Amino acid sequence: MFSTRTGAARLALIAVIVLIIVKVVVAWITGSLSITAQAMDSFLDLFGITITLVAVRMAAMPADEGHPFGHGKVEGIAAIGQAVLILTAAGLIVYSAIVRIIGGAVVEMTEAGIGVMLFSVVVSLFLARYLHRVSQATGSLALEASARNITADVYSAAGVLVAMAVIRITEWYIVDPIIALGVAALILKAAYDVIQRAVTELTDARLPEEEQGILVDCINEHRGQLAGFHAVRGRKVGNQRFIDLHLVMPKNASVEEAHDMCDHLEKDIEDQLSNTSITIHVEPCRVDCRDCQVLNCSLRQE
Repeated sequence: MFSTRTGAARLALIAVIVLIIVKVVVAWITGSLSITAQAMDSFLDLFGITITLVAVRMAAMPADEGHPFGHGKVEGIAAIGQAVLILTAAGLIVYSAIVRIIGGAVVEMTEAGIGVMLFSVVVSLFLARYLHRVSQATGSLALEASARNITADVYSAAGVLVAMAVIRITEWYIVDPIIALGVAALILKAAYDVIQRAVTELTDARLPEEEQGILVDCINEHRGQLAGFHAVRGRKVGNQRFIDLHLVMPKNASVEEAHDMCDHLEKDIEDQLSNTSITIHVEPCRVDCRDCQVLNCSLRQE
């Protein structure tokens, strides 16, 4: 039920709503800025996951006349939107922490704070791991952004948990806004990671080195049947890859043989790199036939 991109986004939505309710109540009871910062971060997670839910639905729409390459870049746009929300949260937390450090404040009922932060760490940890697993399986950039956001929540919630424990033991209330600043730093790091990945995809960066190597290896397996290849390019949009290349066929190859080779090569690549759209431009060999390296080329002996 929750193994698809949409299902995982729905699960995240439910979990974050529960965390928001619990954190808001405890932040109000204790007066803790660090818990308030956590609640604010969860509010932004709620907006971000809502954006993700819409984005994965739109990204899953098939290609149409107006969008012949599909709608995969919607996820990159959604990730940028999430990053903007994350940066906003970090700025508000930093401002509140500075005000609290200057003015001072007392944190009450730290036991409730310890309990809610422990609950938050456990829920966020399992949710982040699950979202990451689904994002890897589906290639969803928006889900990966949500997983990173919630992973940041795990670390920040753990920091707030430590702060509540220190305050409970020592009554050093200054620890609360200091930890809130630490939460803001983690949030900023999460925003940077999300923006970097989204910009890479939206600007049509090349495939990762590992995938580019797989692509070239698939072509090289047919070296004995090809006169060569060049202009190999690939990019990734959401979970979809787009690849194009120029294939050099022997001079004596028929149109049917060239077509069969293209079909065979496309299948080999798709077996290694899923969700791939491949465009192959076939060219005739232009080298001296005496230098031909193609094993089955009858012109080689002429």
